[in-house]
Amino acid sequence: MTTASDDPITLEIIQNSLQATADEMFAVMKKTAMSSIIYEVLDMGTGITDGEGALATSGAGIPAFVGMLDKAVKVILQRHGQPGDIEPGDVFATNDPYYGGVTHLNDIIVAMPVFVGDRIIAWTANIAHNSDVGGMAPGSLSGNATEIFQEGLRLPAIKIISRGEPIRSVMDILKVNSRMPDVLEGDVWAAIASVRTGAKRLVELADKYGVETFARAMASFMDFGEQVSLRELKTLPKGSFAFSEEQDDGRIFNVKITIDDTAFTVDLRDNPDQSRNPVNSSRDGVMICAQMIFKSLTDPYSAANEGSFRPIRLLTRPGSVFEAIEPAPHGFYYEVELRVYDLMWRCLAPHMPDRLAAGHFASVCGTFIGGIHPDTGRQYTIIEPQLGGWGASRTGDGNSAIFCGFHGDTFNCPAEINEARNGLYVDRMELNMEPGGEGKFRGGRGIVMDYRVRADNGFLTVGYTRSKFPAWSLDGGHEGSPNYVRYLGKDGTSEHYAFVTGLTTHTDDIIRVITGNGGGIGDPKERDRALVAEDLKNGMITPETARDVYGYVR
Repeated sequence: MTTASDDPITLEIIQNSLQATADEMFAVMKKTAMSSIIYEVLDMGTGITDGEGALATSGAGIPAFVGMLDKAVKVILQRHGQPGDIEPGDVFATNDPYYGGVTHLNDIIVAMPVFVGDRIIAWTANIAHNSDVGGMAPGSLSGNATEIFQEGLRLPAIKIISRGEPIRSVMDILKVNSRMPDVLEGDVWAAIASVRTGAKRLVELADKYGVETFARAMASFMDFGEQVSLRELKTLPKGSFAFSEEQDDGRIFNVKITIDDTAFTVDLRDNPDQSRNPVNSSRDGVMICAQMIFKSLTDPYSAANEGSFRPIRLLTRPGSVFEAIEPAPHGFYYEVELRVYDLMWRCLAPHMPDRLAAGHFASVCGTFIGGIHPDTGRQYTIIEPQLGGWGASRTGDGNSAIFCGFHGDTFNCPAEINEARNGLYVDRMELNMEPGGEGKFRGGRGIVMDYRVRADNGFLTVGYTRSKFPAWSLDGGHEGSPNYVRYLGKDGTSEHYAFVTGLTTHTDDIIRVITGNGGGIGDPKERDRALVAEDLKNGMITPETARDVYGYVR
């Protein structure tokens, strides 16, 4: 006889309710945040863990963000393990990669325990990029940082709400360390509203079905996630696969992936020491990269939870770029993690042609523009990830103007918002028609985007990779094109950058963002003539490319 807690229909209803709760948390944060990077770009994520911090379900948002929430909750539990440390109504925050924050100091994780009686049945959590948390540079990102202390205020898994009441001294410390205190405060309260909404829904769910049934539903779905992953793991090619790749800065990154019926082992131990510059990652960060690759290879369309990732084994070396130790800076961590994510992808792509496409532009292309708003006199900072080209698959062309694989389901900020809120003009946004990505199936196009500055004494900070070595190709296709920024001064000067920090900007200067085309697959001469003609008609290739690369003449 099946007990109520084992009834599969009930368990499925609870699991779907958890998903709906995470989605509602996402909506709350989107509707109440003050920064366009959150409410327009959706540079955030929401999720629910069980009482011990194991990921139960996630809402929409950046995949790499969602995979951080369980890791943060586990650190909170470790650091607040004494009786009375965690009470009903408490809310915690961390942004420090050495204390569960995983990423960099701009990304604040907010988490709340969900109590029924004196038992923690779950945690609700979210993460979002905040515009300024102090540090040596506006926007809190600087390529010149040599230690994490220079990157902003560190929150080492601390309590910010105690029994439902804000800890005023903590809130004051947060605000006084930011160049945009009201925006930071508003975004943090949006995060608090999100986790509180989620906690309320979970208590209602546990009251309706009972705490034991609620817990059983979480555990059973994690077990199911593991079963699905193991089943799909058996369909992957078996063996050990290795790859090495030079990076734009001259470092050589290495990966070895071993696949058998029960484990997906990623070995990153043979890699450079951590850098003095802010191009390092935490071990948890590269674990998330392994999780994203593993999920895409096994069961990409179902929900992810802790069980989905149990077959992963990750090997890293403390003190290396992929397991930096304190006080190494982490500001541009996302470019490092994108590099290892793309490295794993490139390592496996030749062996899994039906599952993995050619390389994409593979950079967040984070563009940070700020200064004093010419209309309001207030500090503004734009944080803008950019769109780019994806690689071709063996059945079709790559997508154009899509965010990188690391960044997930996000959006570009509308020109109207940037112009109204952020004190500049967006003069153009069009597809990048530079050569690159040609093949039997061609890579998608990147973009060209012009920001025109409206006031003097602003700043520009960017950190792009895949600038020296563009998106990789397969089977005789052409590589993509590079990611870079061209700075066009009103005095006629022109400068080219992939990394620059705090470049002074002036009225009517142009910041031209150029993102790469994806890599192609197959010999371009084998491309269907009808497709070449269609590309010409739609303006996706130039007549010169059609003639010289594809051998097409009308």
